[in-house]
Amino acid sequence: MPEKVNLDELLSKASGELAGAGDQATLEAWRVRYLGKKSLLQEALRAIGTMPAEERGAAGAHANQVKIQLESSFAARKKAVEDAALAQAAGQATIDVTLPGEPQSSGRYHPITQVTREICSIFANMGFQVVEGPDVETDYYNFEALNIPADHPARDAFSTFWLEPKPGEPPALLRTHTSPVQIRVMEKTRPPVRIIAPGRVYRYEATDATHESMFHQVEGLAVDRGITMADLKGTLTEFARRFFGRDRELRFRCDYFPFVEPGVEGAITCLACNGAGCRICKQSGWLEILGAGMVHPQVLSGVGIDPEEYSGFAFGIGVDRMPMLKYGIDDIRQFYANDLRFLKQF
Repeated sequence: MPEKVNLDELLSKASGELAGAGDQATLEAWRVRYLGKKSLLQEALRAIGTMPAEERGAAGAHANQVKIQLESSFAARKKAVEDAALAQAAGQATIDVTLPGEPQSSGRYHPITQVTREICSIFANMGFQVVEGPDVETDYYNFEALNIPADHPARDAFSTFWLEPKPGEPPALLRTHTSPVQIRVMEKTRPPVRIIAPGRVYRYEATDATHESMFHQVEGLAVDRGITMADLKGTLTEFARRFFGRDRELRFRCDYFPFVEPGVEGAITCLACNGAGCRICKQSGWLEILGAGMVHPQVLSGVGIDPEEYSGFAFGIGVDRMPMLKYGIDDIRQFYANDLRFLKQF
């Protein structure tokens, strides 16, 4: 029997069977029978090789047309069967509106971000502007402009991350405090100045329950005519009462910082024992929360502000320490462990 007739009969038979295929299993069986590697079509194609040379061209072209038509018909039928199955499933699907909905957990700010925003909001309500600066600083802004020259012993306390300097550029480092922002603002802004500078800071030190190599600070600065230590004490006392509660007391004791004179440390009555003395406050009744002082005249002179005409105060708050005190957290590393069980509590 001529090969052309065999292909025509094959096409007719395959088309009839395909039209009756109504599910995926029948379609797959049809594909294997007519388009698979051992299908009837492949047998017909192999038979072309045994035909006389002058007949192979026409027979091959006809066989390819049959193959293309079968493949196209199969694709169209497969889509029609799939669409019918989807429509049937959609018609049978029901929704029980009485069932409770699936709870969706909502995102929230990290506790450090929450506390930073709360601190900034308190000072913004007192007239301070929020300003940010770069994490990578120069030696000048991080140390020299803050009255900490190269040979100053206070540099040893900062445990600095120094960076590889680029040719022709000044030494660079990861800032050890956000005080450089104060210098940058005073260089460009004439008094009165009232700013707070939140941000990450870095210290090259061992990590333990109370220390991290990267942590957060909020530093503040106020410069104007006639600013005194009374303004510093009043501002920080009001902050402590707004953040920790109206009954919270704030105590100031002398301390040393190179960029302020005089310098003080601020401590609040212990949140656990309310000043009676306990393990958390080491029986002292007080918890240190900040360092502060009157801006050193040398710092003002360095940015072109006359210390005879203007004065100011500055302070620095360890942000990570604030939620630890407020919520009784005993390990700073929990803030950065990405444990959702811990973070969802805030």
